[in-house]
Amino acid sequence: MGNRIYATYWLETGDDPKRAAEAIAGEQSSGTFVALPTETAELKERSGARVENIEVLETVSSPSLPGGMKGDRYHRCRLTISWPLENLGPSLPNLMSTIAGNLFELKQVSGLRLLDLQLPHEFAQAYPGPAFGIEGTRKLAGISEGPLIGTIIKPSVGLSIEETARQVKLLVDGGIDFIKDDELQGDGGYCPFDDRVSVVMQVVNEAAQRTGRKAMVAFNLTGDLDQMKRRHDHVLAEGGTCVMVCLNSVGIIGLHELRKHSQLPIHAHRAGWGYLTRSPALGWEYAPWQKIWRLAGADHLHVNGLRNKFSESDESVIAAARSVLAPVMPEAPMTAMPVFSSGQTGLQAADTFAALGCADLIHTVGGGIFGHPGGVGAGVEALREAWAAAMSGTPLGQQAERSAALGQALEFWK
Repeated sequence: MGNRIYATYWLETGDDPKRAAEAIAGEQSSGTFVALPTETAELKERSGARVENIEVLETVSSPSLPGGMKGDRYHRCRLTISWPLENLGPSLPNLMSTIAGNLFELKQVSGLRLLDLQLPHEFAQAYPGPAFGIEGTRKLAGISEGPLIGTIIKPSVGLSIEETARQVKLLVDGGIDFIKDDELQGDGGYCPFDDRVSVVMQVVNEAAQRTGRKAMVAFNLTGDLDQMKRRHDHVLAEGGTCVMVCLNSVGIIGLHELRKHSQLPIHAHRAGWGYLTRSPALGWEYAPWQKIWRLAGADHLHVNGLRNKFSESDESVIAAARSVLAPVMPEAPMTAMPVFSSGQTGLQAADTFAALGCADLIHTVGGGIFGHPGGVGAGVEALREAWAAAMSGTPLGQQAERSAALGQALEFWK
């Protein structure tokens, strides 16, 4: 691969596919809409993007997106373009402008989706990637095998500090491994960040003194750079072991700067992912997107969940999780932990484990824990038993014969 950047796209165009591909390559490197004498053959050879491959997959009669070049037919293609690293250097913000900038709005394009991304090793030298990843997260959480059993504080917003602390106490007394703020919970007047952290960590620390194991709580410190650094320091001072940010809100620079400052794992929420991916004819596949955020420093990455409450298919969810578990590049694995959420219960455990072939993940379950008729502790136990069954290949019904909590859960997990 050398010192070139390779991006692969699904392209739809009403133009000649090769001409459209050259237009994209030119727009995203040394060219423009007219030929210029300053773009010499030497300069283009040195700095121009190259069309490495274009394969026509099918032809359709109407465009996927409005506003493009009109044609009698529209070709759908798999396109790979490469750029010399020297155009931008190993810079993630400039990489985003290069591989996902103005090309989406070119008139030759009636559909464009980024499918894959390969980067030269200079990016791994410039960006440290996750500081904790799977191994560091397991060590801090005290969980050597199996998934981290987790949940989200609900309702998302509206609870007071005291109400939040009572929920956390129920969870830690019930043996939960992982708790997170909802992405909507910030620093509002009803539940301000600093006070919330202090009160919640008092509960967590007291439980840790009794049990010898501290639940990991991901506090949402999303904000501007100074706010995030100060909030991180407060979590650290109170004995916290995780912080959370919303990636699309803080941006690459925000995450990277937090990564340089942080002494805690960074739980990365993908809030807003739908606007980048929901149209199959526009945006991103998860695999190249998460690679950028792992380089920038994400230790945990949300991937949705099987049979979720959103529009994403199970196949897409598993592909996303596999991409998070795969190396960023052969010489720099930069392992991160996929986070399964969204309408989850223990009913998804076996299928999730079978599809991934491992349990290096966080499984966050809200209603499936809090709604257990035996209480929160029974809800945590039921989910843990469901995963024990999944990992041993035991049918849930058989496992439930040994666990009253799981038996009760099967009555309301639907």
